Amino acid sequence: MPNTNLNIKDIPGGICAAQGFIAGGIKCGIKNPESPKLDLAIIYSTIPSHGAAMFTQNAVRAAPVRLSEAWIKRTPPRAVVVNSGNANACTGCRGMDDARKMADLTAKALKIKRMEVMVCSTGIIGQAMPMSRIEPRIPELVEKLHAGGGDEAAAAIMTSDTRPKITSVEIDIEGVPVRIGGIAKGAGMIHPNMATMLAFVTTDANISPTELRAATKEAVSRSFNRISVDGDTSTNDTAIVLANGAAGNVRISRGSEHSRLFREALTTVMLRLGKMIVGDGERITRLVEVVVRGARSQSDAERAARAVGNSLLVKSSWNGGDPNWGRILHAVGYSGAHLREEQVDIFIDGLCAARQGLASATPYEKLAKVVANREFTVTIDLNLGSGTFNLYTSDLSPEYVDFNRTEYSAKNKK
Repeated sequence: MPNTNLNIKDIPGGICAAQGFIAGGIKCGIKNPESPKLDLAIIYSTIPSHGAAMFTQNAVRAAPVRLSEAWIKRTPPRAVVVNSGNANACTGCRGMDDARKMADLTAKALKIKRMEVMVCSTGIIGQAMPMSRIEPRIPELVEKLHAGGGDEAAAAIMTSDTRPKITSVEIDIEGVPVRIGGIAKGAGMIHPNMATMLAFVTTDANISPTELRAATKEAVSRSFNRISVDGDTSTNDTAIVLANGAAGNVRISRGSEHSRLFREALTTVMLRLGKMIVGDGERITRLVEVVVRGARSQSDAERAARAVGNSLLVKSSWNGGDPNWGRILHAVGYSGAHLREEQVDIFIDGLCAARQGLASATPYEKLAKVVANREFTVTIDLNLGSGTFNLYTSDLSPEYVDFNRTEYSAKNKK
């Protein structure tokens, strides 16, 4: 968790809170020509910037992922063009051509180099991009980019999301305000590393490229890689951070006195977005933080937390308002973490559900009342060491199954 003792102030503005960034969204009808939904967004730094990114670990990788991952290693990025409604994944050579064309069109309209444009897509897999609908709208969108366009961009990247995910903060570096803002999308297929999500973060911090890459990797590890809805990792997952130095603060370099504050602020932004993603999980009714402590090692704590957070039985219990600690303990048991059954304690929002591997004296009704809440925390103490790990997850509802039986059906790929 981010250090709440540091001076990190909430501010409005989202992706455009940082100086020098503009954004916007427009309707192209990518998934459905008749839909009024915004489905194409651009984020742009009006001055030169550099960036860092993390991408899906799925071996099946969408064309825009492969393109952006290659380009960011060679050229500092300055813009992102992103669409919803079509993942441009499993689309072969045409998919790569379409991703490049999206970059070319955006770069031409912005009058920058094409490799300065990161390309991202999200939506249905296996269908060619409807470039005839996208191509004429990119120049129009570029003309409409503005400092208040962050909300439009956040809406344009949504797929099964029910609400946009937006946050921004400000920190003080030797009297100079430095801002970090972000937007994200994601509601299903959420599971590290990373999740079915897109996240875009901007900052006006004057920060070295090396430190930005290190800070981004750390922040993703502490946020987007600690969320799970359904155990699925997508083909398109991407998190991109752009920094343009417009704040004019003293340069933040790796190991500098200001590095810790920047990293905590960046993690705060990403963790908030990550929790918004889980909280907006497809048809979920519970947002649950799973905390494992007292493990022999951090890796053991992580194994145990992920086993509990991804257990369909445990998630089904939560959906039914059932504080079934036995299912929690059995998931820890197969996780691969070292444990002694007779030493495990389990708490639900501080109420003891199991002590030393056995049922506690806490009445079932009290535990059930806690599990009926929209949000609660499950803490598992293995009492073997100092390893800790936390994960944000959700329940599993019948509505989730119904939604995914139809929303992304192959018959909808028209």
